[in-house]
Amino acid sequence: MGMMEKVDDLMVSGAREYLTFRLDQEEYGIDILKVQEIRGYEPPTRVANAPDFIKGVVNLRGTIVPIVDMRLKFSCSKAEYNSFTVVIILNLRNRIVGIVVDSVSDVMELPPENLKSAPDIDSVIDSGSVLGLGSLGDRMLILLDIERLMSATDMGLVGATE
Repeated sequence: MGMMEKVDDLMVSGAREYLTFRLDQEEYGIDILKVQEIRGYEPPTRVANAPDFIKGVVNLRGTIVPIVDMRLKFSCSKAEYNSFTVVIILNLRNRIVGIVVDSVSDVMELPPENLKSAPDIDSVIDSGSVLGLGSLGDRMLILLDIERLMSATDMGLVGATE
């Protein structure tokens, strides 16, 4: 699916709400409907042989949830764990995944006219996982297709079909 079709899909659906969060200097937005909850960071249990951006797993009310540090995934310069560090628990098609971000900003409603297709720029993010850019005032958000990003094969999160 090309970039323009994606933006058209976004346009058709009317205003959407995005949870915004920061990684390093950038601000990102993800579809609020995919967010289950936001919690403080607690060190997860390490998993052997996992890629370094998978910090481990936590037990969330009986569900084992893999925790992905987006800062390592996106090659941010530093990934410090402090009182602002948060984990966004995502509910993606019956799969629960946690992502570690620097901080959560707010929930932002973006009308379709504030969305632009993302320029094809070299980025640490696979361009297929970027829905586009959202702007509100002087804020610029990189809108992520978080489901697609989390199901990329290098994440190793989605069971490989035998």
